[in-house]
Parts: sequence; structure tokens; C-alpha cells
Amino acid sequence: MITSTQNAKVKHVVALQQKSALRRKEDLFVVEGRRELMHCLEAGYEVVETFMLADQTDLGEQDRLGNILTVSPQVYEKMAYRGSTEGVMAVVREKSLSLEELQLGAAPLIMVLERVEKPGNLGAVLRSADAAKADAVIICDPLTDLYNPNLIRSSIGAIFSVPCVACSSEACIAFLKDHGIQILTAQLQDSSLYYDTDMLGGTAIVMGTESTGLTDVWRQAADAHIRIPMLGQLDSLNVSVSAAILLFEAVRQRQSVKS
Repeated sequence: MITSTQNAKVKHVVALQQKSALRRKEDLFVVEGRRELMHCLEAGYEVVETFMLADQTDLGEQDRLGNILTVSPQVYEKMAYRGSTEGVMAVVREKSLSLEELQLGAAPLIMVLERVEKPGNLGAVLRSADAAKADAVIICDPLTDLYNPNLIRSSIGAIFSVPCVACSSEACIAFLKDHGIQILTAQLQDSSLYYDTDMLGGTAIVMGTESTGLTDVWRQAADAHIRIPMLGQLDSLNVSVSAAILLFEAVRQRQSVKS
């Protein structure tokens, strides 16, 4: 039982939660909560160490939890990035995926996000991508690391269930073109309504930041520009809301063909 908040392992977990540079340097990150940890294990991640309260010792995966340590409630509170995570957290080794390693179906559905900064938005997009059974989410020129604790929390484990790749916009465009996947950019200018656009074939839906939108490299690479009709006074939706609408339009079209 670890009872001191000054314990070296406790300090290490706190540092991993707070510092992206340390996460990148050590290729480690922290997962909090039973559900998130189970998704992490199902995706084949390596757990280095698991910390839990005394009443949370039966997870059913003891052989895959690395070094298991019990901590006091005060220590757990010190380590936890968020409240109410069922008294379980783990230090996990990062697992990077490249574009070439993506396993795509005959008509893949891919969500591409360019320079999205807020981890909460990215996590919410990953949840929608999981629900729509997208083949992948590609983060171009990322401004946040994929294992930010806010991202993991907001994705509720979807960061582990959806294949996710970080790369440059140029590399992503070349990959999509090489695989015959049409590029649909979400933008207000020179665009058609999203539900009038065919998404039955291989499709990449590309979105930028809410403040500046997509850069010219994507606008020029696009096969078509699409927009969501805005009937009120505002001209944009939250990126995660927009992503859900566009992803499920592709699902609707594909389900209609099947039925």
C-alpha cells in the first residue's frame, strides 16, 4: 500500500498526466477508469503499471496489468487527473500507427482533422467515429498529443477502438490519392450541401479548426467541397458536432443502399 504522496511512482504518474513532453520522451501515458482501461487492453496496448484503491483489486485481467500497486484514497486523489474514475489507473506504453499500417475496407470511411487544438473536441470526434464505424481518424499537423488525458477522457476509450494516425497534411493527401479515396472538405465557400454529395465510395471527410477552417492545401486537393446548412445567425458548429453530422450522412447513404 502506497500511502505517501511523495512516493517517486506517484510523482511520476502526476508528471505524465501534466506534461506532454514527458509523455513523448518516455512513450508512456496514463489511463484512468475501468472502461477506458479495458478498451486499452482490448486494443493490445502494453500496461506497465496499475494503481488501484484497495476495494478495486478484482479487474479480471491481472495478468495483463503489469506491476499492480495498491494506493490510499489520498494518494489516488493526488494522482488522478479527473474525479470519479472508479479508483483504477494505469501507466501504459504508447503505440503509434502509420498510414501504411491502416487496414482499409473496400470503401473506407475516414475522418481527417487538420490542426485541431482542443483535446476535448478531438475526443468527441473519436467517439462519433467509433459509433459510425469509421475505418480511421487521421490527425494532420496535430497541436495536441494523442494521449492527452483530456482527450482520453472525452473519447471514453475511443482513442483505443478507432485506428488513429498523426501525420502531415501533405502525407495524408498523398495517401488518400494513392488509395483512390475521394477528399471532401467541409467549408462554407464554393460548396454543396453535404446530403447532395455521394459518399458511397471510399471517402475522407476533412475538417479544420472552428476559427480558421482548412488551409489552402486541403481546399486545393479536394474532390468536392461540402457544407452543413446554417439557418440561424451563426456560421459554424462545434467541430465535433459537424463531424458527427457528416459521418452519419455517409452511414445513412450506405445503409440505404444495403436496405
